[in-house]
Amino acid sequence: MEFETLLYEETEGVAVVTLNRPEVLNSFDVTMERELAAVWNSIKANPEVRAAVLTAAGDRAFCTGMDRSGIPVDEDYDPYTYDDPGHRLGPKSQECWKPVIGAVNGMAGGGGFYLLGECDILVAADHATFFDPHVTYGMPAVFEPITMLARMPFGEVMRMSLMGTAERISAQRAYEIGLITEVVPKEQLREAALHVARTIASFPQSAVLSTLRTLWAARELSPDQGRILGNVLLNLGTSTLAKAEGQQVFASGKRPEPRIR
Repeated sequence: MEFETLLYEETEGVAVVTLNRPEVLNSFDVTMERELAAVWNSIKANPEVRAAVLTAAGDRAFCTGMDRSGIPVDEDYDPYTYDDPGHRLGPKSQECWKPVIGAVNGMAGGGGFYLLGECDILVAADHATFFDPHVTYGMPAVFEPITMLARMPFGEVMRMSLMGTAERISAQRAYEIGLITEVVPKEQLREAALHVARTIASFPQSAVLSTLRTLWAARELSPDQGRILGNVLLNLGTSTLAKAEGQQVFASGKRPEPRIR
């Protein structure tokens, strides 16, 4: 597939999607919005792709949000009909329920959180930083921090949202609060993300997809509701074919060499 604002490749069952507007810090415009929706729908429909990595070109920025020169700003804001363009950027917005590993290189802020919020696992280069610039420029920080409330402690989201561009969260601090799961030197970022994606892609997919859907749904539910839904997804992911595939893996004696993280 060829795109104006993205790079795309497939390797060992993994799709690698790269935001490719480094000259504007990989900010998104209407073209990227449209192309991201298309790529997630393509991945969703492609049985050869079992996991994905989402990253960005260059090492200055993962995504700094909306390119305000590329997306018209409607001055007559109507809260009853407003359709935020960021809501269409991530894989879950397109019902793409395959594992997506976010690889954060450089700055990530503002509308970039729409993408981070819909990744399943996040890893980051050691120079990555996270911030929300909205209030600095007289804009309420609303949808992006709402997205991050599911990934960060409330106090951290509040501080980030109110401090604007005056403060950035380091990769190490993001790791400490659970936003990201691994920090690596920037030259190792791609391989670290690919390692996670390839490993997940190598496992029986019914088990992987049922687990992923269960956890995303359960975090919005009470524990009892989660367990009830879990029974349904457990049944869906435990078909005769899936069990046979799992038993074949077990009987082969082959095991991935575990890494200590």
